[in-house]
Order: sequence, then structure tokens, then C-alpha cells
Amino acid sequence: MYMGSDLERFLATARGSVGSAAASKIGYLDRGADRLIQQASSATWELSTLRGRLVELSARGATATLTAAIELVAEAQTQGEPVAWIAPTAGTFYPPDVADSGVDLAALVVVRVRDAIAAARVAERLLRSSAFGLVVLDLCSPSGGAVELATANQGRLVTLAQTHDAAIVCITDKTHETASLGSLVSLRAEALRLRDRDDLSITVRALKDKRRGPGWEHTVRRRAPAGF
Repeated sequence: MYMGSDLERFLATARGSVGSAAASKIGYLDRGADRLIQQASSATWELSTLRGRLVELSARGATATLTAAIELVAEAQTQGEPVAWIAPTAGTFYPPDVADSGVDLAALVVVRVRDAIAAARVAERLLRSSAFGLVVLDLCSPSGGAVELATANQGRLVTLAQTHDAAIVCITDKTHETASLGSLVSLRAEALRLRDRDDLSITVRALKDKRRGPGWEHTVRRRAPAGF
């Protein structure tokens, strides 16, 4: 965990990481498709619409949960927002792919934890600092089992997100028929991908949305990193 001058140096780096590399790799829209342009302009899957909310991003099979979450990280960095990514020790966070997606690794806090309880505690501590605009919790179990997040933890996270105008995105490994983490989840979406040679079509579909209602889709095209 960053302390004192180390934290100040990190925040200075994070808030100044607007660079052209991140801005150019947030996502490649297919400008020839009216449907994609319309979906992108609806601004349903971007940091501004997720602030103050507990979000669950899930899928199983041909998923794009990591890619969709990384898109948000890159977007946050272009806005000078510090970001934290909390992942299990044996998780799938792979720094070269993240960097290839336009994320400045020097401006990203990555915390390895043993389980969901530890992840929630770390997220709470980071949010209380009021320094982070986006916190991602990778709750995918390496063993493939279901991961629970206690209602009390969810309640504290929602309160902190609203107090500090931050977005909390939880990544889970489950089908759309499986219940969400809990009733305090404001938005639950699934992220799916379709690969066409060197390009990815990434669709984020709302299964539950307390603000806008379920059913909307947000689709972008982008070039896939080498490891995806």
C-alpha cells in the first residue's frame, strides 16, 4: 500500500497520464455501422454513467469481461482519474495485455488478495482515501466456484462510491441466469466477444439497470491484444 510521499508521487503520475497512447486505444468504433455509432453515443458503458454505483460485470464462455473493464481503466486515465485493480493472487490480470490496451501501468494500483473478503476490505480502504475514481474487483475464483460478497460489504462499498463519486466494478464468472452479487448491485451487465481475424467485437449488455432499465447494449470494435 502506498504511504506518504509514495502516494503523492503515484497520484501525480496517475492524474497526469492522459497521454495519446491511452486516448487512441480506448476503443475502435466501426464508423460504417450506424448501429454501433448510436450505441456508443448513448453513453451507457462509460465512467460517467457508473460513478456512485456498484456494478457487476459477468459472463462465461466467450467472455470479454476483462477487456470491457480495461476499457474503463483506459478511459479513467485519459480523464486523470487514479484507478485501482484488485485481483486474486492466481488471477488472470496480465500486465503486457493491459499495457497494450493503452493503460499506463505506472498510473495503476494493482493489489493481489487471497479472497473476496480481502478484496472488499482493500477496496473500502482505497475508496476512503477519496483518491480513486475507479476501483475494479476481480472476483473470479481460480477454482471456478461461485464467489460471494456479503451484503454488509456491498453496503459500505456503495456508500463510499456515492460519497467519493467513484465507480466500483466487480468482475464475476457466471452465466446470465445466475443471480447477481446482491440487491445493492445497481447495474449488472454481461460482456461478450466475437473474434473476426485480428479484430474483436465487444458487446456489453445490461441484464439489470436500476437507472436506465435492462436490455441496452453497447458494442465497439477493437484490435485484440496478443494474449486475448
